Amino acid sequence: MTRRYRYGIIGTGIPWKQEGATGFGMANPHYRGFTATDRTTLVAIANTNDDHARLFKSRHGLHCPVYHDYREMLSKERLDIVSICTWPHLHAEMTIAACEAGVRAIHCEKPMATTWGDAKRMRAVAESSGAILSFNHQRRFLAPFQSAKRLIESGSIGAIERMEATCGDMSDWGTHWLDMMFYFNEETPAEWVLGQIDSREEVRTFGVWTEQQAVSHFKFKNGVRAALYTGFEANIGGPAIRVTGSEGVLEILWESPWLRYKMAKDADWRIVNSDEGIHGEAAIDRACADLVDCLERPGHAPLLTVEHAIQHTEVIFATFESSRRRGRIDLPLTADDSALIDLVQRGEIGPSRSS
Repeated sequence: MTRRYRYGIIGTGIPWKQEGATGFGMANPHYRGFTATDRTTLVAIANTNDDHARLFKSRHGLHCPVYHDYREMLSKERLDIVSICTWPHLHAEMTIAACEAGVRAIHCEKPMATTWGDAKRMRAVAESSGAILSFNHQRRFLAPFQSAKRLIESGSIGAIERMEATCGDMSDWGTHWLDMMFYFNEETPAEWVLGQIDSREEVRTFGVWTEQQAVSHFKFKNGVRAALYTGFEANIGGPAIRVTGSEGVLEILWESPWLRYKMAKDADWRIVNSDEGIHGEAAIDRACADLVDCLERPGHAPLLTVEHAIQHTEVIFATFESSRRRGRIDLPLTADDSALIDLVQRGEIGPSRSS
């Protein structure tokens, strides 16, 4: 008899672009992705907002119980899999509670956490409990990125020398592009980070204070250099991500055609056609299926494992720390807080900055 896994969701939200939505309502694509595996049964929801829970149940034709206290759900429902779809400041406490409750697999929204110390604790508790912990950096599953990785691995542009990327902010969008850099560079750890941030106005993304402009320059242990530019006037001249090798260059574009590359001998770009772009919920379906596979296949590690997420999360917090210390940060990062939040609270950056 084929086993079905008991599945629970913490935080339903409201679907993106619907009235009252304050985010993307990621519980909806999570639910669809896990349900599509035909190996899970949603047995419970935890949500403090009854209206949101009712909307979610009605939308999906569900009859499962709703808990106001997610800890009560974890203690009573004997869950195999949990989706954590809340705002970032709650990720750490909920992930740790799920691990301690014996949940076997946890799929958490990104970014990992709002401090470096919380991110490290999440990984440590998952390791000690034996839980499989993944984060929804789902773009690894999309065709343009997988094609780019294959081209890099095949040596089409030679050995990677440097990477550049641009986006709106470090913690929300930037977590995806940093994840891609580690993905393209075979998950090689970073060695040091040199960064600067600017935050003149209060801008929050899913409740978390977000810088308005940043530069993060860092070096991988294999010698590859990388840079992420965010916010104000951050464009690097066309692509979202550029990978420069010893024998050519590769670019991920913001629109179709999504991927192109040029070898040293080429006069023009080679276009890699794709039916998929750099967005799309199909990637979340694949991420959910991959996590279920981890339960089915002992020893199989998810493509979105915590070990991948922790590396680029360290670069984010090290960038903030570099701005606070006004110098290069040699890794591992030792400061457990968020230097960005600390600088804002002390009035060194932000609207309350002293003249």
